[in-house]
Amino acid sequence: MFDIGFWELLVVGVVALVVIGPKDLPRVARLAGLWLGRARRTLATVKDEIDREFKAQELQDILKKQAQGNPLQRILEEPVVPPAPGAAAAAANHGTDAEPGRHLSEPPERIATKP
Repeated sequence: MFDIGFWELLVVGVVALVVIGPKDLPRVARLAGLWLGRARRTLATVKDEIDREFKAQELQDILKKQAQGNPLQRILEEPVVPPAPGAAAAAANHGTDAEPGRHLSEPPERIATKP
C-alpha cells in the first residue's frame, strides 16, 4: 500500500521523539496503534459488506436467468426411471437389508437357486 522503507520510519520516529518528547511518546504511539486498528477493522467490515452485496446481486441475476429460462424443459430433459412394480413392496419388507450404495427403489438382485 505505502512504500515506506526503514530510513523513512527512522526519520518519522526521530521527529516524533523531538516533537512529542520521550515522556509522552509511548502513550501517543499506543493511541496511534489503537486508531490504526480501528481503521483497519472498519475497512475490513466495509469490504465484507461490499462483497456480500456483490454476491447477493450475482445470486439475483442467476435467479432471474433461471426464471426467464424454461425450467420445465430442463426437468423434461432429465430421464426419470420408474421403479419396478415389486420394488416398493420389497423395499418395505427388506428396508434394513438394503445394500449400501443401492437406492431402495431399485429391485433387489435375484439370487439364483438350484432346483
